[in-house]
Amino acid sequence: MKAGAAASGAGGFEVLTMGRVGVDLYPLQSRTRLQDVETFGKFLGGSPTNVAVAAARHGRRSAVITRTGRDPFGTFIHQALRDLGVDDRFVSAVDGLPTPITFCEIFPPDDFPLYFYRYPSAPDLQIRASEIDLDAVRSASIYWSTVTGLSAEPSRAAHFAAWQARGRAPLTILDLDYRPMFWDDPRQAHAEVDRALSMVTVALGNRAECEVAVGESDPDRAAEALLGRGIELAIVKRGPDGVLARTRDERVEAAAFPVEVVNGLGAGDAFGGALCHGLLAGWPLERVLGFANVAGAIVASRLECSTAMPTEDEVEERMGEQKNNNNEEAAAPSPGHAAAELVHGGA
Repeated sequence: MKAGAAASGAGGFEVLTMGRVGVDLYPLQSRTRLQDVETFGKFLGGSPTNVAVAAARHGRRSAVITRTGRDPFGTFIHQALRDLGVDDRFVSAVDGLPTPITFCEIFPPDDFPLYFYRYPSAPDLQIRASEIDLDAVRSASIYWSTVTGLSAEPSRAAHFAAWQARGRAPLTILDLDYRPMFWDDPRQAHAEVDRALSMVTVALGNRAECEVAVGESDPDRAAEALLGRGIELAIVKRGPDGVLARTRDERVEAAAFPVEVVNGLGAGDAFGGALCHGLLAGWPLERVLGFANVAGAIVASRLECSTAMPTEDEVEERMGEQKNNNNEEAAAPSPGHAAAELVHGGA
């Protein structure tokens, strides 16, 4: 599906994301230190961009607000977005800054060091409030952004301008995607996230990210703290214990989905795109979480992030296979297994 098809239909976009974008250069040799890797694969990357791709794979009209360098990698990003069904009309170039590149090392099941090349500043941190189509932000069924966009100006002001224009409309989602290398001090991150939480309705993150956001790493206490900030749906990823979601009147847990891990870096973004799909479909929260877990697990079993995102049919098929498996076997994943919520979002 090309960009024109993605933008078609009445109303605004179903999923509009804003923030990080780049090129992932991932090693084609597993369990190899970066200095010894001989060949790499080139993929579209950046967590909110991957979420838009994941949602598009589920048939949702998706777009991303971001910026690239005016260079061949920037051209590649436009091409990849169109090929993956994401509208690129809100992707613009910045003179004088290169498109970011991210390398990783792959040591399954849970060690995937990331090396970000975003110097002297990443173009996606140069998003300006005056350049955002606020009508598109207001009309999107889901508006998704991440904590990284709050780490520097002018991106920080642009994020708050978008939230203000949206007016805390339903399904305004903040991914608590805290990356310490983008911040001078976790206390600064806490202050900005605390301010942001008053402007969004859904927040999700792992235990460490919740601790930065609300000072709590215990899943239930973290969820309670998020709800206390006016969040309508709080989702806490709990590693091997699965994922917890809470609203004011509902508490739902979803077990980890076992999978043989190849690269866990895109699993969180697959979870995010599937979460968007399920929320838009109006599914019960238990079904939404189970579906998102499986989507993330599928991507964890593949090398790349963006081009690994599954379709709804693929996820449903895997869910059906699990139901048909021996219950005892499905409940006891080996140490080489992980689930969507165990691992990081994409680079």
